[in-house]
Amino acid sequence: MISMLPELSHHEILRYSRHLLIPEVGLDGQRRLKASSVLIIGTGGLGSPVALYLAAAGVGRIGLVDYDVVDFSNLQRQVIHGTASIGELKVESARKRMLDLNPDIQVDIYNEPFTSENARRIAEPYELIIDGTDNFPTRYLVNDLCVLTGKANVYGSIFRFDGQVSVFDARRGPCYRCLFPEPPPPGLVPSCAEGGVLGVLPGTIGSLQATEALKLLLGIGEPLIGKLLLYNALDMSFEFVRLRKNPNCKVCGSQPEVTELIDYEAFCGVPGHDHVEGAVGGGWDITAAELAELLKSNRQVQLLDVREPHELQISCLEGARLIPLGQLASRLSELDTTQEMVVFCKAGTRSARALELLLSAGFRKVKNLKGGINAWAAEVDPSLPIY
Repeated sequence: MISMLPELSHHEILRYSRHLLIPEVGLDGQRRLKASSVLIIGTGGLGSPVALYLAAAGVGRIGLVDYDVVDFSNLQRQVIHGTASIGELKVESARKRMLDLNPDIQVDIYNEPFTSENARRIAEPYELIIDGTDNFPTRYLVNDLCVLTGKANVYGSIFRFDGQVSVFDARRGPCYRCLFPEPPPPGLVPSCAEGGVLGVLPGTIGSLQATEALKLLLGIGEPLIGKLLLYNALDMSFEFVRLRKNPNCKVCGSQPEVTELIDYEAFCGVPGHDHVEGAVGGGWDITAAELAELLKSNRQVQLLDVREPHELQISCLEGARLIPLGQLASRLSELDTTQEMVVFCKAGTRSARALELLLSAGFRKVKNLKGGINAWAAEVDPSLPIY
């Protein structure tokens, strides 16, 4: 009922005056936004523009879920944070910026991982969920949660120059699982931390997610339900793919198999973290300091670099052999199984996958450089940059 919506103060009317002039929004629409609640999963590249624009638009209650801290390397794309916020909790940094932008809204923060154990509790007060993560376990968790609780899921993803946006609402169309019934094999799709992302790309995709959220909250326009928007920044192209609901979908189909939240890390075969770099453990890791001592001992050790060739321009280890991870399986014959080997990449994630491949192929004298060449730069050779 319109009469039950919160009133706008005089200064709010002035703040939102450009909205009030739009017939599709108007005074009643702005009151709806003030009464609305949105949960944003992640305050990184995508979460930054989403949170800023929803705060500026006057969405009355916004929840933020993240458990990372602001890192210097985030600032290239995570525009809600600043240099002064380095080392601060991302949710605290984001809330501070949002309330500076609009002190008339409520910002709830959840400094914890979003998991099957806490997802229902965190999401319960919010009518709409926006997925700003970059890992598959959380994407499937958000999707299943939205299907099971009857909420819409505003989805976005980014990689290098490409982005995707859609609205998954099982009440009116397909869900994420209708499009992707199973996650890709672990390691097949690199994260932004491994493959990179153009700094402005999350601004474009996040702004589109915020647009879809406002349309849903206001009940205007045609949301991207049943459509997947594909964006490429290099040729500035927008394409649309029509999506259909899968009647056999395991979560939103006529006979669903998934009726409760499951273990999504086990389902996807990868950790549900955006920022924690991989480590193998189990005796297969070697630290930068340990590798330095090993190299000083004059033992014959092959250093295997599984990064991409262009990364050598940033930093490299003398004497290392370059075989990018994507080529490793076809080039195993070039390596000596009898020789001690240390595999490394930027931060230890790709090399951990390379080590698993080497072990499965019969290599045994092999270690993974924990933390990658960045750890070497931080602990052994400060002349190398960290990236």
